[in-house]
Amino acid sequence: MKKITLLLLICLISGLVYSQEKNKIIFDTICNKDILIGICDRAGLKSEVFGEYFSEEYSNYKPKSSLIKKIKPKLKNIEIVCILGTWCGDSKEQVGRFYKILDKINFNEKNLKLICVDRSKRARQIDISEFEIERVPTFIFLKNGKEIGRIIETPKTSLEKDMLRILDFRIKN
Repeated sequence: MKKITLLLLICLISGLVYSQEKNKIIFDTICNKDILIGICDRAGLKSEVFGEYFSEEYSNYKPKSSLIKKIKPKLKNIEIVCILGTWCGDSKEQVGRFYKILDKINFNEKNLKLICVDRSKRARQIDISEFEIERVPTFIFLKNGKEIGRIIETPKTSLEKDMLRILDFRIKN
């Protein structure tokens, strides 16, 4: 039942991408600064709110090409949901790096959903409670609407190795 609910939630989020304002900026009184909230895309991440961190991490990160070659063929029919906070240090560090990997493997961004949350881990108009987010960023990997793994906050080894571990596990099981 939970898998069906998750699939319905993904469909709902996909529909909201077109109905909700993307890259919405709000003022966070706890952080005392602007943050992104709700559905986001690369353009939002490169904007003034998050852009400096995104660009720096993207430019400086050097993914291992040997791992990139192994990951690329395993991403067929994979969707990724990334839940992040533009106020969060780990999101500032990991999301630009993650995009660098996705670009190296020519991942289709139509299969990537970005949802920005506030410090309460809420996305305002989008109910993300099914994802049970405790820390950000959380990268959730889905195949046929079913979660096959996630990277939470910081990778255990590296983003590439953790992605490969998730994708290899799913293939073997």
